[in-house]
Amino acid sequence: MVPAFGSGAAAQGQQTQQTDASDIKVESDVVYGKGGDLDLRLDIYRPLTGTEKRMAVIHIHGGGFTQGSKTGVASSSRAFARQGYVSIASQYRLTGQGRWPAQIEDVKAAIRWTRANASMLNIDPARVAVAGYSAGGLMALFAAGTSDQKEFEGNGGNAGVSSKVAACVGFYPAVSANRNLLPDGADQAAIDAAGAASRISPNFAPTIFLHGLADTTIPPQSSVNFFEKLRAAGVKVDLHLFQGAPHAYEINNPDAAQVSAQLANLFFERLIVNPREYPPFGGGRGGGGARGGGGARGAGAAGRGQQ
Repeated sequence: MVPAFGSGAAAQGQQTQQTDASDIKVESDVVYGKGGDLDLRLDIYRPLTGTEKRMAVIHIHGGGFTQGSKTGVASSSRAFARQGYVSIASQYRLTGQGRWPAQIEDVKAAIRWTRANASMLNIDPARVAVAGYSAGGLMALFAAGTSDQKEFEGNGGNAGVSSKVAACVGFYPAVSANRNLLPDGADQAAIDAAGAASRISPNFAPTIFLHGLADTTIPPQSSVNFFEKLRAAGVKVDLHLFQGAPHAYEINNPDAAQVSAQLANLFFERLIVNPREYPPFGGGRGGGGARGGGGARGAGAAGRGQQ
């Protein structure tokens, strides 16, 4: 099914989500750690029995760092669970509750909690990924570039457990910090250091970008530029640009969320879930070429990547 991108699809998508909600089990408001004096909570979306890929994806909501909640990533959390992944929609401190690096410390606490509870979640502890949306994309990308760096670990819980991630999904991600995210008096050097580009290295986790070409909040060129920087560093990367899709295109739009989860699933399958020597995507003739490109282009997307 080709998703309809835009506000006209939102109400219909929300109704579909409510109709199909019973097939995914959700555990809500599980306390995973502390952000200062605040109990930090997450929601767990479990895949159907028999579909499990023993991998978790932690979803980090957007909202400009000042608002938003874990319920804002429900559509994608459910869509990834339908692909066989344990989806974890995670809370983090907003700027009114703490300034940087509080946000990345909370994300890393969620990663550590997920790995520490791998048995309960029925996942391989080496298979923990992050998916960040808009402002949450900054934290996801930053986590992908700062595995186990002590200065960003914080004291949120499960000390000593690795915060390394196996992969990152950037949904129309913010890549730069702003002055309001950092403590009062922060200079430009500190703001730049909180940007995800400052953490690019060959050790950056494999990353896939998903961005709408009609996004006027975070221009799609931002993801294209970051993709190119990661590619130049030798990181395994993928990029899909959706024709007509606005910012936050998948919220309350299960069809769009499903297409995005399927693209991420293909990326995960090749690199993490079932890594092996795959035949290259075809160049236009024969069944191989059609199969390799059909998923993204059938959804109205342009994609490019590096194997």
